[in-house]
Amino acid sequence: MDFNVKKLASDAGVFFTRAVQYTEEKLGQAEKTELDGHLENLIARADCTKNWTEKIFRQTEVLLQPNPIDQTGARIEEFFYEKLDRKIPSRTTNAELLGQYMQDAAKEFGPGTPYGSTLITVGEYQRRLGGAEREFLQTSAINFLTPLRNFLEGDWKTISKERKLLENRRLDLDVCKARLKKAKLAEAKAAAAPDFQETRPRNYVLSASASALWSEEVDKAEHELRVAQTEFDRQAEVTRLLLEGISSTHVNHLRCLHEFVEAQAAYYTQCHKHMQDLQKELSSANGDTFPNAFAVNASTSGVSADPSPLSTATLPGTSPPSRSPNPSNALESSTLKIEEVKPPATGTRKAKVLYDYDAADTSELSLLADELITVYTVPGMDPDWLIGERGNQKGKVPVTYLELLS
Repeated sequence: MDFNVKKLASDAGVFFTRAVQYTEEKLGQAEKTELDGHLENLIARADCTKNWTEKIFRQTEVLLQPNPIDQTGARIEEFFYEKLDRKIPSRTTNAELLGQYMQDAAKEFGPGTPYGSTLITVGEYQRRLGGAEREFLQTSAINFLTPLRNFLEGDWKTISKERKLLENRRLDLDVCKARLKKAKLAEAKAAAAPDFQETRPRNYVLSASASALWSEEVDKAEHELRVAQTEFDRQAEVTRLLLEGISSTHVNHLRCLHEFVEAQAAYYTQCHKHMQDLQKELSSANGDTFPNAFAVNASTSGVSADPSPLSTATLPGTSPPSRSPNPSNALESSTLKIEEVKPPATGTRKAKVLYDYDAADTSELSLLADELITVYTVPGMDPDWLIGERGNQKGKVPVTYLELLS
């Protein structure tokens, strides 16, 4: 091992002089060379770019992997695979795992049963959603996260290194300026004309010798200052060129952002299509068996302009709605026989009564505030009304007087 004591001592001396200069600057006891305005603006812009790029990068990681435990495990796994120079395997998404569980459950319940066959159908579409999510994650990681990470771990580290070197060159320059200033003051003091009446010849000779020594010290300090100024100017130019490259970084990140938005739009389009196909398949498969299961959902899908029971239910804390006569209510009363209505196999819900309600005729059910009743709808019924049951009593109830619970 080559251990150079002289170099170590020299480096320690340089570090000490820089530390003294930095401390005196902070205390206002030393002058500081200021960077030019253009370079200062470039540095401020670079710091802003780094800070916001880091925040966007971290939050995008959270968006793509919301669970912090899974995110930490994924990072550790990626670290080991990178060190081993092996390809990172694709991980199963939560939707794919849910789909697999549903299909496994269908095998236990019996794929021929209505519940089992529906589990198989929904599980298949969940796996499709998971596949679309995995493709979106991979595309986003390659096209968006990787360029941001390369900037933070590559370009920014280089910029930080050169900026630190520029700061050291600036400290060295200010040290040389302070040293030259002190040498010139000492030379001027030594060169002052002595008083021959009060000064002995021996002291006069010593004074002349000191003046010559300080002149040499001034020449040495001026030479060191010129060298320090040259190194500072060279390092400032290198740093400036790197900082001006931030503009290219912005252009590159803009392109990556467009690709991220395209991938996100394609992902949500795929998910929307899968869910529409699933709804159609479930409706066609279960429509005859469970005619009322999707009645509420159909009225809230946005296709019909009529208000649904869910959308027209009154929120707690509001005043009871006014009872205006409904033209279709009389028609329903004449065609719909409440005593013949049977509750559906599925689609019934609990509801809390918000306000007292007095039945207008025998087809309606009177209500008391805060009581719980069972409600459901039947085909062809006015969406502003539901069938309510309380014990052996049954009748139509207005939706606006209810708060649907489950």
